[in-house]
Amino acid sequence: MNIADEIKRLHELHQAGALTDAEFAQAKAKLLAAVGEQSSSSSGSASFSGADQTLNQLNKFRRSKTDQWLGGICGGLGKFTGLESWIWRLLFVFFTFFFGFGVVAYLLAWVFVPEEE
Repeated sequence: MNIADEIKRLHELHQAGALTDAEFAQAKAKLLAAVGEQSSSSSGSASFSGADQTLNQLNKFRRSKTDQWLGGICGGLGKFTGLESWIWRLLFVFFTFFFGFGVVAYLLAWVFVPEEE
């Protein structure tokens, strides 16, 4: 359900008498806070802190200089996710043989993922 559906459902419960005015206001405020709807003064758009945190984590992903066989993608994925790099190498080989896109994914990551400093 999206936010509009959730608020509509809260309103229906309020109209049916299941929620008091105070409970309705509190539930609506919690729902809006959970979604992270905070308007920023500079851009006027809603900022979603959960999405920002995810993007910040993803921006930390780098190719490894020390744990590499070809481009360091698997070593970087190992550091980023906490899995051993040989598991990532095995997954790339598996996806290459069975689905055919492992090499393409590796090459794209090699091109677009920056090397660690």
